[in-house]
Amino acid sequence: MAREMGPVLKRCRSLGIEPSVIGIDKKSNRANPRAGKKVSEYGMQLREKQKAKFIYGVLEKPFRNNFDKAKKMKNGTTGENLMILLETRLDNVIFRLGFARTRQEARQIVDHKHVLVNGKCVNIPSYTVKAGDAIAISEKAKNKAGQRFKDILEATSGRAVPGWLTADAENLTGSVNEYPTRDQIDVPVNEVLIVELYSK
Repeated sequence: MAREMGPVLKRCRSLGIEPSVIGIDKKSNRANPRAGKKVSEYGMQLREKQKAKFIYGVLEKPFRNNFDKAKKMKNGTTGENLMILLETRLDNVIFRLGFARTRQEARQIVDHKHVLVNGKCVNIPSYTVKAGDAIAISEKAKNKAGQRFKDILEATSGRAVPGWLTADAENLTGSVNEYPTRDQIDVPVNEVLIVELYSK
């Protein structure tokens, strides 16, 4: 499956993102060579789109599909709806529940058929969860990769689970209480600039 590869900390620096946003507990001491340089309006819009794509691990075509879907939704603004669609991806939900250290690891866990949604195996990272969905790591995965999940839970124990989700770390289960609001999505992206970019 296609995905963006490259030095993560370098990419964080160039986009002005703290590594903790993507679940990495490291800091780069290097300065961003572009810092302080004047950026055009188009450059700012493009950077916000690149930020969102990088944080959620989404390539251009599926990102554009999400934008088109957000535009057709009747309630809310296109930008907010786009962020909600990205936030309710199954791989992101696994990351938010603390069952993966990074969204990339969450994607791998979903790909490997370790995740159940309402009791059924779902191996599509972009699957959109709904309010009321029950999420669980399968018993087979817990038995086969028990130590891995213990290590993950130890690494993510200090991470806050957003209010729209409920997590049971001991049993590796969770639930979607409701759809998130934009206020509950702590991602440093200005979605208005993304809408402006695609509206040209």
